[in-house]
Amino acid sequence: MAGPLQFEAPSALEYFAALVAEDRSLSLVEAAASIAQDEFPRLDTQAVLAEIDTLADKLRRRIPADAVPVQRLRWLNRFFFQELGFAGNVNNYYDPANSYLNRVLSTRRGIPITLAVLYIELATQIGLTARGVSFPGHFLIKLKMPQGEVVIDPFTGQSLSREELDELLLPYKRHRGLQGEFDVPLGLFLQAAPAREVVARMLRNLKEIHRSAEDWGRLLAVQQRLVVLLPQAWEERRDRGLAYAELGRHDEAVRDLAEYLERVGEAPDRRAIGERLDELRRLGPPRLH
Repeated sequence: MAGPLQFEAPSALEYFAALVAEDRSLSLVEAAASIAQDEFPRLDTQAVLAEIDTLADKLRRRIPADAVPVQRLRWLNRFFFQELGFAGNVNNYYDPANSYLNRVLSTRRGIPITLAVLYIELATQIGLTARGVSFPGHFLIKLKMPQGEVVIDPFTGQSLSREELDELLLPYKRHRGLQGEFDVPLGLFLQAAPAREVVARMLRNLKEIHRSAEDWGRLLAVQQRLVVLLPQAWEERRDRGLAYAELGRHDEAVRDLAEYLERVGEAPDRRAIGERLDELRRLGPPRLH
């Protein structure tokens, strides 16, 4: 008699690839939770989701069935920011743990984007329409209410007025020359971010942290996810190639950098990447000692 069928569990990257395969079925909270598996390989993302569901159930039971949206929003804000104490990690903003949902749930500290992912999930579960906003330099949340949109800063829990949003945007506009006759309406910066874009922004936050620390192994893990998430973003393939090069994995680096040059045409860094590619080809595979 044949033995039991053996099924091999998917790797963390395969699991992530399945989660982000299609926009229609992409669960923001699950994809965001799965990012932490690079740091915590034994992490059970379903347990993380169950923990969030438990919080949502606790909140839902308190809200009267006939509560109107603005009352639901007040209940949510009180629960999330005051009772649970979620807040921005002011003292250690660049700690990678701020990007891992499991750690943010346990420490109650995070960066705007991870706090927003948790808040949006709770808001959705109590019947509110909440979306993330990829505002320049600071991720925000907007909620669709009967009387108009409410914009919340997930770092502080504050509702932001148009004047405050304009003020937040000013440094970005100055830097980009988007003032005077080139002024851009505020609404353009308040569009809802698709789930794929939110996950990409989370990964790019980690990418900057690991690149600054020259932690090439962790950077490569993030780049693997970015290439899966954004298969047409050739700069992510280039950056994966550069991470491979730092780790001495020359064959893989050559493959990624060659594909980048083939795909991008006249990129500003074409010459520099071409020189790096030639250098890696001359080096060949690393010698074993």
